[in-house]
Amino acid sequence: MPRSSASRTPGASSSRGKPHAIRIIGGDWKRTPLPVLDLDGLRPTPDRVRETLFNWLGQRLDGQRCLDLFAGSGALGFEAASRGAARVLMVERNARAAGQLRANQARLTPNNIEIAEADALRLAASLAPGSFEVVFLDPPFDSDLLGRALELAVPLVSPEGFLYVESAEALDIAQTPVLAGWSIIRQGKAGAVHYHLLQRENEE
Repeated sequence: MPRSSASRTPGASSSRGKPHAIRIIGGDWKRTPLPVLDLDGLRPTPDRVRETLFNWLGQRLDGQRCLDLFAGSGALGFEAASRGAARVLMVERNARAAGQLRANQARLTPNNIEIAEADALRLAASLAPGSFEVVFLDPPFDSDLLGRALELAVPLVSPEGFLYVESAEALDIAQTPVLAGWSIIRQGKAGAVHYHLLQRENEE
C-alpha cells in the first residue's frame, strides 16, 4: 500500500485495526470528531501541537487563505477551516486518504474547503506566488521531500504570512538557503516531532 503523502508524526498512535478519529479543538466545529483511516504512516498532528500552533496564529483565521500541502488526516486543514479561514486547500495524493477527507468534508458541509487528490509538489509548482496567508508543511518524515517542499512552499506565502513546518529534525535556518530572510518565530518539540512557525523578516 502506498504511504499517505501527509502527517506522519512519530509517536502519535494509530491503534491499528481499531476505528479512531481526530478531534477539532476550536472554532465553529469545536469538539467535532472526524474519522481517520488506519493507513500505514498516517499519524495526525497531535491535539496539543495543534492547540499550540493555533494559539501562535491567534486562534481565529478569519478571511485567511490556507494551504495544507500534505494533508493526510486533514487535522490542520479542518482546524483552520473551523477557525474561519476563507479558503483551505488540502492536498493529498493517497486515494483512500483523499476519499476520507472528502467524506469528512461532506459531513461538515463547509464552503471554504477544497480537496485536491494530487501530488503535493506538482500541485504546489502550479500555484500562484503569494496565494496563501498560512501554509502548513508536514511531508513524510521517512522521505527526502522537505527540501523541495520548502522551495515550492516559500513563494506561496503572502508577504506577511506564516509557514508552519513539522519535521523529524529541528530546522536550521543557516543551513537552509531557501529560508534566507525568514525567521523561526516559534518552535517546539513533542515526542519525535519538531514543529516550527516561520515568518519573513521585516525589511527596513
